[in-house]
Amino acid sequence: MSNNRRAVFLDHPSLDQGDLDLSRLRDSFSELRLWEQTTPQNVVERLQGAQVAISNKILLNAETLAACPELKLILIAATGTNNVDLAAASAQGITVSNCQGYGTPSVAQHTLMLLLNLATRLKDYQRDVDAGLWQHARQFCLLDHPIVELEGKTLGLLGHGELGSAVARLAEAFGMRVVLGAIPGRPPRADRVPLDQLLPQIDALTLHCPLNEHTHHFIAARELALLKPGAFVVNTARGGLIDEQALADALRSGHLGGAATDVLSVEPPTTGNPLLASDIPRLIVTPHNAWGSREARQRVVGQLTENTQGFFSGTPLRVVT
Repeated sequence: MSNNRRAVFLDHPSLDQGDLDLSRLRDSFSELRLWEQTTPQNVVERLQGAQVAISNKILLNAETLAACPELKLILIAATGTNNVDLAAASAQGITVSNCQGYGTPSVAQHTLMLLLNLATRLKDYQRDVDAGLWQHARQFCLLDHPIVELEGKTLGLLGHGELGSAVARLAEAFGMRVVLGAIPGRPPRADRVPLDQLLPQIDALTLHCPLNEHTHHFIAARELALLKPGAFVVNTARGGLIDEQALADALRSGHLGGAATDVLSVEPPTTGNPLLASDIPRLIVTPHNAWGSREARQRVVGQLTENTQGFFSGTPLRVVT
């Protein structure tokens, strides 16, 4: 270990809730400072003298990087790189590495959990039990909300990388037929069905693609109307992929059988969001925690360690710029 490897983790609790083993990561540095929260006002101050910045969601823009001349490596404790000005980092000779594939099992099971909850109307039945409706029923069961079997249904899947492939395998284990859809901005492929052809034939849609200029709001009112009446929509990718007001409207109208999302366009949703209104039926919102199993977060720590050791040994890993 070098005696001059100082690192700063700017938003440590976004990854570690005190349940992770950081020993190998700590051993990679002469000093590792962990900060609970970092604001735009103090990010430069905290990075002074550090060669390595570790960040999950803290913004590292060109101005910040220019004020940190000793910075040599940025470790993103996530896959997304939108919080780092990659062009500025490259111009300043700073290597940027991210983490990849760490949350596949966690997100895949969360996706199926949401789909199963929609199909079985778990949220509605739990509410009825809590309200005492079962306790006062005239027969042994409640069947007030239609239950759908996934067996024999068709799942439209947008994004068939490592995560999408894992979701496809789980869906097929439930007897679903999986159809892959074409994503805007990508070259046509024979095994990808154009969106306008995909949507009318599927019973459920799940999203596993990145957010960019081609995919922002690519599922909007028009696309939702193309879905079969009663179809399900599940988003565990990025909130901006779906027009949230259009989704709320489609649920209120009764056209959709239900929707579930683990992501919103702004997080945390401190200024409100159309999908957080109290009158939207058959909607499940989880707080961007699909990725957050302890196992997945420990894999992030492992990749941060690998990226650090690779950089200082001259063979950087998972480099994005």
